Amino acid sequence: MADYQITCTKKDGPDSDRRIDALGGPQFPTTPIDQVIRLIEARTHRFWTVASGKSVWIEVKERNGRKYLTTEGDSYPPNNLLKLKDCP
Repeated sequence: MADYQITCTKKDGPDSDRRIDALGGPQFPTTPIDQVIRLIEARTHRFWTVASGKSVWIEVKERNGRKYLTTEGDSYPPNNLLKLKDCP
């Protein structure tokens, strides 16, 4: 299983669901969120980021039938991933 740090996100705009469209990092190119969810669920990749100065794992959750990513121990909303800088 490969581990990758996530340092940026692409957000879909100021709509009410605040869904992240893609994630990226130093060794992981900006990748659509649905593909990242599949990689996590297949247990082939793990992703982590830094939140409040601590390394935390990124997890798949589901709400109202829709899957999304959040960080370990994070509540919904807001999501620590929304605080990351925008991917180029």
